[in-house]
Amino acid sequence: MAGGGAGAAVLFQACGVPEHELFVESSNEIPEDLVSGLDNWYATICRQCSSTEGIVVRVMEGRAKKIEGNVDFPINEGAHSVRCDAGVQALYHPDRIAAPLVRVGERGSGRWEEISWTDAMERVALQLRNLSNANRAVMVTPPMRSYSGLVADRFMARFGGQYLRYEPLETTNVRRAVKQVFGQDRMPDFDLGNSSFVLSFGADFLNTWMSPVRYGRGYGRFRQGDRERGTMIHVDSRFSMTGANADEIVFIKPGQEGILALSIASVIIDEGLGNASAVSALTNGGRIDMSRFAPDRVASAVGVDAARIRDIAHQFAEHGTALAIGGGSAAAHTNGYFNMVAIYSLNYLVGSVGREGGVNFNPASPLKDIPTGASFSQWRQLVTRMRSREVGVLMVKGADPMYALPGSIGFREASFDVPFIFSFSNSLDDTTAMADLVLPEHNYLEDWDIVDPDPGPGYQSVGFQQPVVRPFFESRGQHLGTKGFADALMGIAGELELDLGLPSTFRELLQDGARTLFNLNRGSVRASDFRAFWNGALQRGGWWDTGARGGNRPTPPALPANVGQAPSFDGNGTFNLIPFASTSLMEGQTADLPWLQATPDPVSTATWRTWVEINIKVADDMDIREGDVVRITSGFGGPDVEPGEGVLALAYPHPGVPPDVVCVPLGQGRRGSGRYAKGRGGNIMSILSPGADRETGALAWASTRVRIEKTGDWVRLPKAENTNPDLATDEGQHIVKITPKDS
Repeated sequence: MAGGGAGAAVLFQACGVPEHELFVESSNEIPEDLVSGLDNWYATICRQCSSTEGIVVRVMEGRAKKIEGNVDFPINEGAHSVRCDAGVQALYHPDRIAAPLVRVGERGSGRWEEISWTDAMERVALQLRNLSNANRAVMVTPPMRSYSGLVADRFMARFGGQYLRYEPLETTNVRRAVKQVFGQDRMPDFDLGNSSFVLSFGADFLNTWMSPVRYGRGYGRFRQGDRERGTMIHVDSRFSMTGANADEIVFIKPGQEGILALSIASVIIDEGLGNASAVSALTNGGRIDMSRFAPDRVASAVGVDAARIRDIAHQFAEHGTALAIGGGSAAAHTNGYFNMVAIYSLNYLVGSVGREGGVNFNPASPLKDIPTGASFSQWRQLVTRMRSREVGVLMVKGADPMYALPGSIGFREASFDVPFIFSFSNSLDDTTAMADLVLPEHNYLEDWDIVDPDPGPGYQSVGFQQPVVRPFFESRGQHLGTKGFADALMGIAGELELDLGLPSTFRELLQDGARTLFNLNRGSVRASDFRAFWNGALQRGGWWDTGARGGNRPTPPALPANVGQAPSFDGNGTFNLIPFASTSLMEGQTADLPWLQATPDPVSTATWRTWVEINIKVADDMDIREGDVVRITSGFGGPDVEPGEGVLALAYPHPGVPPDVVCVPLGQGRRGSGRYAKGRGGNIMSILSPGADRETGALAWASTRVRIEKTGDWVRLPKAENTNPDLATDEGQHIVKITPKDS
C-alpha cells in the first residue's frame, strides 16, 4: 500500500496534478460505514446560476459523483443545464479556500495567512463595532430570493448599514416594466408550451435569459407538441441561440426594439385587429397618437422594411394565442425601460394576458420576508461614497463587482479608500483577492437553504436545498474549514450582540419556514406531523401547489407619453457593441470550472477564449480573418485598462452578424478565480460606457460604440468545428428565414 501510494503520488505529480487532489478519492478519508459500493441520490437545488433548477445528486461512499435534473421539480421537470453538471467540479475544485484567510501583504498582493473562525469573526465584529456610523457598513450580494437573503437583509436592517444586490447584466428594466405593465412584483410565467406564436425581442431565453431550461422545455412542446407546430419570430441585433432556433430572425438597429413594438401595435390598432378595451386603455382613450409609429414613418429608423412590419403585426394578431417577450440587449439601452413597456404591452392587444399559452402571473410566495436588486445608479453613488471615505466596511458575498462593473466608474480604484473589506467566498475571485479577510463559505452541495424561484412556474413553489455530502474540509476541525454564509453571519451578529429576531441557528430558521408550509396543509407534500413533512419536502426537493396561482390584470395602463424615446450611444467607434452572457460561463460566475471553459458556444462553437463576432463581409473589407487578434476600444477604461488600450479578442467573422454590430461574450479576462480562469481572454465589461437608462438608472450595457483594429497577431480560435471560408452575406441583409421543412 505504501509503495502504491508513493507511485501514485509520483505519477500524478508528473502529470501536473497537485498531490492534495488525491484526497478527493482517497478511501482513507471516507468513514468506514460508507464504503459500500452502493449509490444514493439526494434532491437539492442547483446554485450555479440564478434560474433555480431542482437537481438530484448521485453520491457514492460519501462523494458526489453526478448531477441530474429532478423530474419532480416544477421549474425544470428533470432537465438541467450544463452549468448544473459542473457543480461537482465546483465542490472538489483544487483552488477552494480551506480556512479563513487574513491579508498579510499589500492589498491585492495575494499574500495570506490562515486564521481560525473564532479569530475571523471577532475581527469582523471589531471592525463593525468601531464604525463611527452604522451606515458606513455596506453589504453586497447577488439578488437572493432565499432564506440566506433574509438573514443578510435582516442583519443589515438591524445593524443600520446599506444592502446592495448586484447583477452584472442587471434585469432592472425588465422587472420595472413588468411592474408597470402587469402590476406584478414578480416575473410572470411565459406559457411557451401552449402558445401558437412567439414574438421575442432581444431575450436569449433558450440559452441564458432568466430561466432557459424551463423555457427550453416549453419551446420543445411549442415545436413538437400534439398540435400544430408553433411559429416564432425573433427580433435582435445579434445572431443568438434563440435567433438560430426561430423561424425568422429580424435584425434591428440596436435600441429600436420598442419603436418596432409600437409600430406593430399601430398596425394592429389601425386595422382593428386588437382587443378594443386594451386599445382604449393603452392609448388613454385615443389621446395617445399611435400614427406617428406607422411602419412607413419608422422603417428607416428601426432598420426593418415597412411591409415586413405589417406582416409581423398580422401574424402576431391572427395566429391564435400569441406571446411577446422582451429582455436581454433590448432592455440594455438608455431607453431600455420604455422598450420593455412597449413590448410587454403587445400581449394585451391580442388578449394573451392571463390565458393559456400567454402571460400568466406568479402568485406571492407563501413564505414571508424573502427579499429581492440595486440599479447601476446606486453603484455610482457607492463609488462616490467610497472615494469620500464614507464607507468603512465593505462585505461581499457571491458577487464580483470589481470584475463586472464598467471600469470607467472606478470601483476597484475606490476600494483602496475603504479601510476594511471582507468576503464570504470559497475562491479568490477578483473582488475577494482585494479583501483584507476571507470567510470561506460552504459549496451549495454542502449547505442548507430554502429558495423562492423567480421566475416561478405560474403557481406557488419553494425549493429546498440540503447538503448532499459532508463539508469537504470538515476534517480540518471546527476552527478551520468552511462555514455556511447564513450561519457565519448569524455568528457575527452574536459577536455584536445584535438581535436579528430569528432563531439561534440557520437550520432552525429553515424549519420555521417549512413549518409555515406544513400548516397550510396543501400542496405537493402533506403529512400528519411536521417531521414527516420536513423529510418529504427534502426528499422531493421542495414544495409546490399547482392550485395556488396568480391573479389577473384584464386591462393595461396607458402607455407613457415618452414611450417612443430613441436610444443614445457613447464611444469612439462606429460599431455597436453587444456583450452577451456565455452559455457556460454566464457573466463569469463559473469561469473557474474547466468543464465549462471547454463547453462550446452553441453558435460559434468557440471555447476557452474571448472572441468577437463580426459581419463576414465587413471583416473581409477590413482584411480580418478568423483568429486575427483585434483590439476593441471604446474611449472608456479604468485604472487597469487605459482608454486606448482596450480589450484583445480573436476575430470570428460570421454571416449572421449585422454590418454595424460586433458581439463579445462575457466571462473571461479575470485577475483571479483560480488557475483555469486567471489571465485568460479579455473582460469586455471593463470598456463599457457608464451610460444608464434615463428612467430607472439601470446600466445601459448595450449602448457602447467601439472601434476594431488588427494587432498583426494571429491565434487559432479553439472551436468544436472548422471554419467555412466560403460563407458570405449580402451587405444590408436584415432577415434570415428558415422554413420548418429546412429546419
